[in-house]
Amino acid sequence: MSDYRIETKCVQGGYTPGNGEPRQIPIVQSTTFKYATSEDMGKLFDLEASGYFYTRLQNPTNDYVAAKIAELEGGTAAMLTSSGQAASFYAVFNIASCGDHVVSSSTIYGGTYNLFAVTMKRMGVDFTFVSPDCTEEELNAAFKPNTKAVFGETIANPALTVLDIEKFAKAAHAHGVPLIIDNTFATPYGCRPFEWGADIVTHSTTKYMDGHGAAVGGCIVDSGKFDWMAHADKFPGLCTPDDSYHGITYAERFGKEGAYITKATAQLMRDFGSIQSPQNAFYLNLGLESLHVRMKRHCENGLAVAKFLESSDKISWVTYAGLENDKYHALAEKYLPNGTCGVVSFGVKGGRKAAEAFMKKLKLIAIETHVADARSCCLHPASATHRQMNDDELIAAGITPDLVRLSCGLENAEDLIADLKQALED
Repeated sequence: MSDYRIETKCVQGGYTPGNGEPRQIPIVQSTTFKYATSEDMGKLFDLEASGYFYTRLQNPTNDYVAAKIAELEGGTAAMLTSSGQAASFYAVFNIASCGDHVVSSSTIYGGTYNLFAVTMKRMGVDFTFVSPDCTEEELNAAFKPNTKAVFGETIANPALTVLDIEKFAKAAHAHGVPLIIDNTFATPYGCRPFEWGADIVTHSTTKYMDGHGAAVGGCIVDSGKFDWMAHADKFPGLCTPDDSYHGITYAERFGKEGAYITKATAQLMRDFGSIQSPQNAFYLNLGLESLHVRMKRHCENGLAVAKFLESSDKISWVTYAGLENDKYHALAEKYLPNGTCGVVSFGVKGGRKAAEAFMKKLKLIAIETHVADARSCCLHPASATHRQMNDDELIAAGITPDLVRLSCGLENAEDLIADLKQALED
């Protein structure tokens, strides 16, 4: 469906039924698949034929939905994972292992930061965190001979910094490594990072893509543009024979368009098994069908709420790239012409205690760890998602003790503003 616009792809991408087949994507709720001969199944294990034998690796329902997301992002291949965290882990671990190094923006989701700085560090993968606002010289200085990737978020959660994708892509490519972008908050409706030089895109599909708080999931999409063989010495996992699959060299067998996702499926999903359930993939597809409609409303509500907060004498600061005086407004206009997202970060005058008191008085807006779905919710990151960080790490991640992250849902904007107004009253 490459000739169609994104709205049409949201509704009909990824799956085209044949004559007499189901109009909606079928849920293939089966762990296994039958074959007539061992030889037929053996071809699948040898990666000589396409098909399904065990849902831990692949499932038709998942593949239909992954194909839709690949179309939305403009990529060549994609895979679903059990969560956004699994997607972030697989995306990096697919090309970086013990003894390797990765450059990452510092203003990333707290769970991802912990994954990189603590868990993957124990696995022998070292990370250098740089400010998204760093100069080109500072960014290039972060690279090492063993650097294998660069990671960042289009719109950081919850700092709401907007990444200069072209700058980070230029540095990554100058050092012969791919740029991985978490596009969760922007969604492909708001930004398509491949068009700005990114090579791999990840999503927590739990957020706007599902949109209803119904199903946890993640996705990885490959642009199919990074030339792995041109940097074969950096990526032996893709460019040398894999003994666990009879000596297949992924980059040679599947080319730029398919090597990365094939390896992630054949190796990582096989060994770690963080598959998304077919039922959750079905729910995800229902959300994707209305993504373009919902994101427009999320952005409208986010901007209206941000403008109200900006005008309130009870609020010390507001971060929302849709505001004209926001630090990242120019980057948002460049990368996010359809609007940023529905998430607004702000500080309540009086610091941490004032922020906590304000949240207790909310009636319509719920306190939740979730974000980016149909119902509005808010969170105090310093005491929740980012509580594992010390003060210095919080500041580096763009988190202050008074920061409140508000996710504007699909309700009427005036009702949301009224709830905020009454909660801010003394």
